[in-house]
This record gives sequence, C-alpha cells and structure tokens, in this order.
Amino acid sequence: MFTLNERIGPSRIDENGRLKLSAALDLLQDCSLLWMTSEPTFYAYLKDNGLGMFLVSRQMDILRLPAFGDSVAVRTSVYDCRSFYGYRNTAIYGEDGSPCVLTWSIGAFVDMATGKIVRLPPEVIESVAFDRKIDMEYLDKKIKVPPVSGRNLSPVPVRRCDIDFYGHMNNAKYVEAAMELLPEGYAPRRLRIEYKAPARQGELLHPRVIETEDGNYIVILADAQGNPYAVMEFTS
Repeated sequence: MFTLNERIGPSRIDENGRLKLSAALDLLQDCSLLWMTSEPTFYAYLKDNGLGMFLVSRQMDILRLPAFGDSVAVRTSVYDCRSFYGYRNTAIYGEDGSPCVLTWSIGAFVDMATGKIVRLPPEVIESVAFDRKIDMEYLDKKIKVPPVSGRNLSPVPVRRCDIDFYGHMNNAKYVEAAMELLPEGYAPRRLRIEYKAPARQGELLHPRVIETEDGNYIVILADAQGNPYAVMEFTS
C-alpha cells in the first residue's frame, strides 16, 4: 500500500468549495503512479524496458467530496496482477479516516514504442506487494451503451495542456470534457470509464450524450468515424 497525504487547496475546489471531480481523479492518478516508486523491481523493469502503465477502466464511487482546507489521505494498493493487466484500489479518505471516494481500476502494461500490450515476467509480478481488495461494489468493466442515438454535440479539441507524460490525453481530461456536456450542477455519485484508445494533441473528440430512463448519463467521446476514445457512465 502506498499513501499520499494532501490538503485540499483553492485550485482543486469548485464554486461550492468542494473538491472537483477532475481534481479527485488527479489525486487518484498521482497516488497510483507514485506507488510505482515504492516497488523498485517493478519500477525498474518498466523503466528499463520502455514500458508504461495505461489505464483501461475505472469505477469511481463518490461518497462525499472533501472541502477546502480538508486534509486527506489517498491510498492505493494492488490486489491482483495477471501478466498483461494489473488490478488496484485507490481511495481518498477524510481527516477522520472515513472514505470519501472509492475506486477500482484495471491497468495494462504497454510498450511505449509500439503501443502494444506486453506480458510481465512472473518474477516481476511476484516482487509486487499485494493487498486485500477494499470493500465496495465491483461492477463489470464493460459499460452497456443503450441502442439509441442520443445527442451528437460539437467536437472538442485535444489541447496541448491536456497531454500527459505518456504523450496522449490525460485520463482526467476526458472526464473534464464530459462534465461540460452534462447539465449544470449535475453531481454524479458514481462514475465508470472505459478507455478505448488514446487521443493525441490536435485530434477532435466527437461527443455523443445519452440520457437514460433513470436520469443517468452515458458520454461517448469518439473520433470522426465513431470509434470511441472513451466511454463514460455517470450515475446519480
């Protein structure tokens, strides 16, 4: 387990003084990637072989969002690894130790030169410290998209400031773009994301928004041919 201790500052809050959803994702990502430095064998293998760890899917259950000035602990731990994929929990806890945000995610090990998924050798997997899965509801990583057209909205450009050190659009930026398409003030209690293909600077995200019968939203960000970069499900 790896822990990142933070305090919620003004750059991370919304107009209500609460942690923004995208800022919560930034905290989760920071903790997950910094975790690698606590696993020297794993970290050295990725670095020496030009590999990256790409997010495939995430489920994020939002119990409450911390407020300005709150101290939080962000904790991440791996509970399984199956050659090509790693499975982890990352959570944000409040000052009293109670959970604010619970997540589970799947990451793929990718050759940075070719973009292909690669298998980790058993000895590298065995070097990693595993922890027990946290107590939360685990839904399927696949998001079912209803067979309806929804609303097609104006394309969203991938900007320079959206790009991370892997050379493509940062995971949290997809969510940021999607939230702009939802009704003002909408506050999801759960978010599920499937990352299908990395978007790069200069490309256009073509959004399709579907409102379900129970008041939830599915947002698909795709290329001009309709091939999705990311599929997101926002649940009230």
